[in-house]
Amino acid sequence: MTLDLARKIRLIMKLRKSGITDTAVLAAIERVPREAFIPPMFHDQAYEDTALPIGCGQTISQPLVVASMTQELQVNDRHKVLEIGTGSGYQAAILAKLCRRVYSIERHKPLLEMAEKRLSSLRISNITCKAADGMKGWTEQAPFDRIIVTAAASEEPPEALLDQMSLGGIMIIPMGRDKSSQFIYRIMRHEDGFSCEQRMPVRFVPLLPNMAKGEPDPVQDDLAEPLVFAPPFAFQS
Repeated sequence: MTLDLARKIRLIMKLRKSGITDTAVLAAIERVPREAFIPPMFHDQAYEDTALPIGCGQTISQPLVVASMTQELQVNDRHKVLEIGTGSGYQAAILAKLCRRVYSIERHKPLLEMAEKRLSSLRISNITCKAADGMKGWTEQAPFDRIIVTAAASEEPPEALLDQMSLGGIMIIPMGRDKSSQFIYRIMRHEDGFSCEQRMPVRFVPLLPNMAKGEPDPVQDDLAEPLVFAPPFAFQS
């Protein structure tokens, strides 16, 4: 047994103990190599339950957060999913193992270019990405069965994203006035409107409008910035 395989097995066991019971989600996490989505200097931490920097002030979320948000999304192989915040591409790769197609939007063009290269190298072909303002969604491809947002809105989700949810659709989105008050919310669309449930506490970078401008390619100094993220939490079913 290789060291990476042993670490991956320990991570899967930890996720199970933390409340991740969806076997399809666990299988997707087992099949997607997390080390492919992080800078080489952090490969030895690929299967630790921690967030890691990926450049442009962004992080790849800790595996428990990825697994929990994915489980809450209740994805199946018929669904079309919109992801706001491609980041490293890891969350999109997990979703691609579970759904029909993923549409992913990233405002940091250098991150998007790297993510697309990683996804291509892994021969994951059911993901379409673009650099754009994620708060506006992807009108041309709407409606979406599922929407996942990997940055925190202030107090309410963007109206454009609500409009692009299909009937019976689910959105998973972090929201909070500041990083100390952020929670994941599960929003469902019904014939007569929307329902919203507060789930687990988290800490994400803010959801911002427009494309990020004037960014250099991520460099080592950028990747070494301290992480700002929530500690591991017990998943609330």
